[in-house]
Amino acid sequence: MAHVEPVPTLYGLMAEFETPTALVSAATKARLEGYRHMDAYSPIPIEELNEALGLGRTKVPLITLIGGILGGIGGYTLEYWSQAIAYPMNVGGRPYHSWPHFIPVTFETTVLGAALACFVGMWMLNKLPMPYHPVFDVEAFTRASRDRFFLCIESTDPRFDRHSTSKFLESLHPVGVSDVAP
Repeated sequence: MAHVEPVPTLYGLMAEFETPTALVSAATKARLEGYRHMDAYSPIPIEELNEALGLGRTKVPLITLIGGILGGIGGYTLEYWSQAIAYPMNVGGRPYHSWPHFIPVTFETTVLGAALACFVGMWMLNKLPMPYHPVFDVEAFTRASRDRFFLCIESTDPRFDRHSTSKFLESLHPVGVSDVAP
């Protein structure tokens, strides 16, 4: 008989805070306590939050650079192929491979490639579109886009224990602690 994985009964525990400072402090303490599978939700960007959560640098700039390079190479190649190979026309005695003539198109395709790669890369890294996430079912989470700050410790964390994690989150003096159903 095949082994069946048990269905998790809890996605995690989520604490609600009133200020960004309290959220950063809570995330830092959770990180120092040994929690690694956690996420924070905020209505405003908080620079210190990435470090508090232990997140690495984003890969979006590298993806954008690669997209720009490929876009530039593609644009230049398109110009070269159309002007020198497929439809060579001698206009005004210029050479077929007139690279100064190719620069505007190369620049535009570089910008286009970088912009498209940045857009698609950001969506992929953020796992978008995501029409559903378990935290959406927590009633207090409706204020996450207005004036509240949330820290969710996921049940997949090796250190996660429902009772001790709940006590830990309560010790951070949040507005409330909620169960997040899967």
